[in-house]
Amino acid sequence: MMGKEVGELTLEPKIFGVKVKPTLVQQAIRTQLANSRLVLAHTKTRAEVRGGGKKPWRQKGTGRARHGSIRSPIWKGGGVTFGPRKNRNFSLGMNKKAKRLALFMALADKAINKKLVVLDKLELSAIKTKSFLNVISKLPLKGTILVILPKTDHKIIKSVRNLPYAKSISADSLNVYEVVAHEFILCPQDSLKVISQTYL
Repeated sequence: MMGKEVGELTLEPKIFGVKVKPTLVQQAIRTQLANSRLVLAHTKTRAEVRGGGKKPWRQKGTGRARHGSIRSPIWKGGGVTFGPRKNRNFSLGMNKKAKRLALFMALADKAINKKLVVLDKLELSAIKTKSFLNVISKLPLKGTILVILPKTDHKIIKSVRNLPYAKSISADSLNVYEVVAHEFILCPQDSLKVISQTYL
């Protein structure tokens, strides 16, 4: 918590020692974003739009074009032809082992580029963003930060969420996107143990 080196730590080679393949990491991120996508745009067809049950005028003899419904797509207020529908499926599939390997690669990349900062412990006495800022001010962190917690700690979670450049996440709920989206990873030693127990 003082920002000083207290010793050396050997990282799990099965996680932090894997060879990084950017294409696999990219695939995992694309899959995660696609599966979390909300399909909101939705248009009604002529069968769903309100009104138009009665034929607007007789078929022949008026001199006007023939029409069967005022809710035809060519009428104002009519249905939409080939518009976006909410039943579209953007989900993508990915092998579970490949997804886990992509997570290991993302973590390994942070360790290789010295973007992983491990603390002997991370504790706050109260819910206070200023206290958390005091902690990270003593560390070589200049950029977005992902705080990986070994267990749910509301003092840290609520202190971190006020910062637009920082986010907290549980060690047993990691995902590739959050690891890649943040420049630095900050975690106590206990988080590394939880990561190994969860994903190996």
